[in-house]
Amino acid sequence: MEKVKVGIIGCGKISGIYMQNCQSYDLLEVKACADLDLERARAKAEEYQIPVACTVEQLLQDPEIEIVINLTVPQAHAGVCLAALDAGKHVYVEKPLAVTVEDARQILDKAKESNRLVGCAPDTFLGGGIQTSRKLIDDGWIGRPLAASAFMMSGGHESWHPDPEFYYLKGGGPMYDMGPYYLTALIHLLGPIRRVTGSAQISFAERRITSRPKSGQIIQVEVPTHVTGILDFASGAAATMITSFDILGGSALPNIEIYGSEGTISVPNPNTYDGPVQIRRRGAKEWSEVPLTHGYTSNSRGLGVLDMAYAIRSGRAHRASGELAYHVLEAMHGIHEAAREGKHYAMKSRCDQPAPLPLGLPENMLDR
Repeated sequence: MEKVKVGIIGCGKISGIYMQNCQSYDLLEVKACADLDLERARAKAEEYQIPVACTVEQLLQDPEIEIVINLTVPQAHAGVCLAALDAGKHVYVEKPLAVTVEDARQILDKAKESNRLVGCAPDTFLGGGIQTSRKLIDDGWIGRPLAASAFMMSGGHESWHPDPEFYYLKGGGPMYDMGPYYLTALIHLLGPIRRVTGSAQISFAERRITSRPKSGQIIQVEVPTHVTGILDFASGAAATMITSFDILGGSALPNIEIYGSEGTISVPNPNTYDGPVQIRRRGAKEWSEVPLTHGYTSNSRGLGVLDMAYAIRSGRAHRASGELAYHVLEAMHGIHEAAREGKHYAMKSRCDQPAPLPLGLPENMLDR
């Protein structure tokens, strides 16, 4: 199969793992990288042995590049995605797909018009931990899935992040920051969401930064920092999900649990690719850890790009799709809207439940 040439726009901190992994995947060839700061692009190109460092415009004009990987800041996601589609490229973007559902819809409409694919992080659900959980569910180990719970309980970013203000301003908050990992995993395990409702609050009107270099500065909080969502899935299952920056004393709650008619699965952290996966079936007195059935258990960011490359070459559907990311984004907006207005929010979008990965894949491949 002919390699798919990719170009990376945005050479910030997260770009390194994409460059490293995409260089190792069998079907991908990283041809160029670009950044508004050309010197930063040149430094990354030298570090990861990428042939070309260039401007964004030059990268988009390169006829050999088929996929643009968009690693810019969230506010720039929509503009760069639309420019890449206008240039005839497929595009894969870091989460979120866009800041607003309107911009995200425009991206998907443009892709459909131009017959191009859109993919979006997170792709952690393709890792061995969540793929093992999916296989257990599909094989009937817990019977019919009835319900789920998901918890992202944190003390917030001001104690460790060097530049934490964004997380408390418009467009930030725990749901938009970490919700995509949890919602994507839940949709992969249970299917699309039918409706949501929620409750949200700003627990502390001000946050004092204790991390360097901004220690002592005060952040005026603009967004809810404790968000509880109730999700009704089209399958009939219901889930409770809490994302919070207000858990200052820590939490012992699990990341995700799926409750079935015959047992329960404890799903690993959806921001990682590995385990452990645990199961407790009806009548069992203890939990049992399940050996992982799938590979890709290290930091495999870029796996969604590889999956999309296979889709381009074979014509099959890709898993970390724009439609999935749009469904996640709408659910997050819906939970906040429901909290503000005191009502249920009926989801307008639908997405297919991503197909599980096959067993026994060779290293650095996704299709046999």
